[in-house]
Amino acid sequence: MAIDLTVLIVDDSRIMRNTVKGMFSDMQITCSFIEASNGEDALEQLSMCPINLVLLDWNMPKLSGIDFLKTVRAMEKYKTLPIVMVTSESAKYNVIEALKNGATDYLTKPVNSQIFKEKLTKILNK
Repeated sequence: MAIDLTVLIVDDSRIMRNTVKGMFSDMQITCSFIEASNGEDALEQLSMCPINLVLLDWNMPKLSGIDFLKTVRAMEKYKTLPIVMVTSESAKYNVIEALKNGATDYLTKPVNSQIFKEKLTKILNK
């Protein structure tokens, strides 16, 4: 898939950020990555350069993923930015809360690479 995009990966775990980058590599998607270890850093990164996709953890220091999501969705210029929650929060009410607050999709950890590929392909083809 020859798509050139910039992906913001927001997760306090460096291992998880590297895992996600590896999944993109496996999908043969050309992209550049920007990493943030918490929601505050992610907001700063978002304001500094154009981002095409955000992959967002829920539980992080400083600003949680759900609070980042609410903040970004309140900004007009990011209303349509694809934001996918990638989190260990698997309870139904967490999924519902994220989707109600504007998450494009929701993946639970550990991430199944086939499901990751299917969901990302669908989002990137829109």
